[in-house]
Amino acid sequence: QVQLVESGGGLVQPGGSLRLSCAASGFTFSTYQMSWYRQAPGEEREFVANIFPSGGITNYADSVKGRFTISRDNAKNTMYLQMNSLKPDDTAVYYCKVRIGVTTYWGQGTQVTVSS
Repeated sequence: QVQLVESGGGLVQPGGSLRLSCAASGFTFSTYQMSWYRQAPGEEREFVANIFPSGGITNYADSVKGRFTISRDNAKNTMYLQMNSLKPDDTAVYYCKVRIGVTTYWGQGTQVTVSS
């Protein structure tokens, strides 16, 4: 079965960095576009970034462009999100997502808190 497991979240001061990971299993990871989303308290889940199967094409939300970098290692079935220059507004639960056919799969999420 499809499984997505996020890790790497935590508490960081403004201006700091974190790297999130999403370990995937149960499907052919290298053939699917992968995405990161986030959900802040009281807010709707929002798109952060996505990456095409080969890793050659990436897209970012305007709010993270220039600060976050999405990447993947198809040999390890893992996607990453390097987050730099973090701001309090980046505080949220971060989720990885894959759509296979008509079904969307989500991980359980990892909490990122940016606070001094």
